[in-house]
Amino acid sequence: MNANCSMNTYPGFAITSKRSSPTATMISLTDSQKIGMGLTGFGVFFLFFGMILFFDKALLAIGNILFVAGLSFVIGLERTFRFFFQRHKMKATGFFLGGVFVVLIGWPIIGVVLEVYGFFLLFRGFFPVAVGFIRRIPILGSLLNLPGISGLVDKVGESNAMV
Repeated sequence: MNANCSMNTYPGFAITSKRSSPTATMISLTDSQKIGMGLTGFGVFFLFFGMILFFDKALLAIGNILFVAGLSFVIGLERTFRFFFQRHKMKATGFFLGGVFVVLIGWPIIGVVLEVYGFFLLFRGFFPVAVGFIRRIPILGSLLNLPGISGLVDKVGESNAMV
């Protein structure tokens, strides 16, 4: 690595940036993380497509399995278990995984409702970060500041729960 580059490492990721160009950032992913990103992307696609097609059981089941498998590949099995099975997240994990199970046994609408509720409980600590990031994007930021949407986004962006 030359003298103009600095390297910061985070668990599972290596971020390199050139000092001469502060906007040039590259994230290096391992092969299993790349597979996980693909699985997670396909999982979200199948979940969305399953909802579009009137809660098709098979597509929702495939989407759930791909999403959870992809998450495990991206952050690793141990960190996935630590994330889902923290003491203060047991209720959220129960709703999310219970919703996955309910979809798999054949009640897609009830399962998706349980999953969405569990998802919001699990990731509510991440929402303020996501809202802050989206507000910095030129077009999306101005949309989030519209009068009707701003109050809703501010409420979603508030969080007193730790991740």
